[in-house]
Amino acid sequence: MEKPLRLQAFLARAGVGSRRKAEELIRQGRVRVNGKVAVLGQKVNPGDVVEVDGKPVEPPRERIVLALHKPRGYTTTRHDPHAQKTVYDLLPSIPGLHPIGRLDRDSEGLLLLTNDGHLTLRLTHPRYGVKKVYRVYTERGTLPLAICQRLLEGVDLEDGPARALACRPAPGGALLTLAEGRKREVRRMLQAVGYPVKRLIRLQVGPIRLGHLPPGKWRRLSPREVEALLRETPVE
Repeated sequence: MEKPLRLQAFLARAGVGSRRKAEELIRQGRVRVNGKVAVLGQKVNPGDVVEVDGKPVEPPRERIVLALHKPRGYTTTRHDPHAQKTVYDLLPSIPGLHPIGRLDRDSEGLLLLTNDGHLTLRLTHPRYGVKKVYRVYTERGTLPLAICQRLLEGVDLEDGPARALACRPAPGGALLTLAEGRKREVRRMLQAVGYPVKRLIRLQVGPIRLGHLPPGKWRRLSPREVEALLRETPVE
């Protein structure tokens, strides 16, 4: 750590948990900085000693963000007794590495992973509405313009209405842009309009594109790309 950080961000980046969990620990009086009970919003400087429940917290690790071209058939959960293959089979061993958001087993494409819980919270929080672009192929082929319009206007799902930010017919299906990340949302939306998904590929998350990354391969995001992600979720 080279500069002061808000305590909840320090704890999240150190792997204690999400920023929300860190804030709760602070409110409960379980966090101390240099021997004194911490308060919400205070900053941690280089060299400060931070403890949670009396145990020292290591300074935040170097932030690592990876882009993986997730193949179909791989789950994103590390501990799943029913999963034959997980994305961790394709990745280097990095402490605290976890996916940013969801991409179900049958879906393919861009999956971002990081060891920074604070970054994950920012990129998945609904208030920021980070855009995601999907290429879908349906069992009924190319989406008509009228169906795209329905998706833009919104459809009712069991957990509330959902709508696409953009929809453009493409051979065999469509290109869709969404800002939410609810479970299997794209599949459920297309099922609701009578066009079940046959294949789903995520092409983009915020400013990061899948590009020509081969299936099953990963790359580390550059500092410039990480900064571009952070600009998508400005901290007030």
